Amino acid sequence: MPFLGQDWRSPGQNWVKTDDGWKRFLEEKVNYINDLGSYCKKDEFNKENLFNSNNYDVVAKKRKKDLLNNKAKIQHFHQEKWIYVHKGSTKERHGYCTLGEAFNRLDFSSAILDSRRFNYVVRLLELIAKSQLTSLSGIAQKNYMNILEKVVQKVLEDQQNIRLIKELLQTLYTSLCCLVQRVGKSVLVGNINFWVYRMETILHWQQQLNNIHITRPALKGMIFTDLPLYLQLNIMQRLTDGRDIVYLGQVSSELQVLSEDRPLWKKLCQYHFTERQIRKRLILSDKGQLDWKKMYFKLVRCYPKKEQYCDTLQLCRHCHILSWKGTEHPCTANNPESCSVSLMPQDFINLFKF
Repeated sequence: MPFLGQDWRSPGQNWVKTDDGWKRFLEEKVNYINDLGSYCKKDEFNKENLFNSNNYDVVAKKRKKDLLNNKAKIQHFHQEKWIYVHKGSTKERHGYCTLGEAFNRLDFSSAILDSRRFNYVVRLLELIAKSQLTSLSGIAQKNYMNILEKVVQKVLEDQQNIRLIKELLQTLYTSLCCLVQRVGKSVLVGNINFWVYRMETILHWQQQLNNIHITRPALKGMIFTDLPLYLQLNIMQRLTDGRDIVYLGQVSSELQVLSEDRPLWKKLCQYHFTERQIRKRLILSDKGQLDWKKMYFKLVRCYPKKEQYCDTLQLCRHCHILSWKGTEHPCTANNPESCSVSLMPQDFINLFKF
């Protein structure tokens, strides 16, 4: 029979040895009830009041723990600016750092509020949803949903990166549909009904994003189409996603002409893909020229695009500390900046594959 107490060292209840064997000592409890009855009315004197004594405070702690577990918005972790990544036991440190531990301890909640780190965190959430969701602990999975909720709320308020979050929610919903069907194999932590509720929440978020109405800025002044054509084209060359160029071309007939510019799509292909990859996917137009636009979308389906972020996580090769770029950490190296290596989202996940 398991011992129910605060921990295994708890003295438990008081027992007295008699001729008939060990019996539980009830005198303290009786005295406590009598004293408590003098201060409480009969209708207020219930079973829950008995648990306020020192001998039964474990029940109050259990109630508090259950309350915390039932509130998904409560954070069960300490946000830190850096963590030590160790993959094995040493004399100084026992155990190893997991993906869920790193996800809990690093401050991702504040990172999504930074425009330089927003895309990085969203990409990391997408990769976790695709393959690493089951490797997270229960607290890490709850933290994942909390951060995702903050991301959705930020997008609804700012009305930016809508398509990016739609793709993230669709990826997560597809993964959960596959995982829920395998509940008998214990691939998810928690009750199945709670995961179904989370899936319904994701559908609700998707509906909110579909119904979002982008308001036109009230400021009066120069707009994008008022710029000279060469400046418009120069700005379009800064876009790294071909779909953004296509959607921009649907605004007006002038932008439609600019969105079909061959050098524009050529630079986009050369930015994301290597010469060898491009040579394997050559497509000619009716005029006998290379159709760089069709080649781009063909290459996207065959090869991963180049990822570039304003701010990333970095790993110090000297002290094995993981932190955000620009964050100071206790390092004994003479030049800590030279020891830091930037990690792409996939590199961050690969760091915890043992």
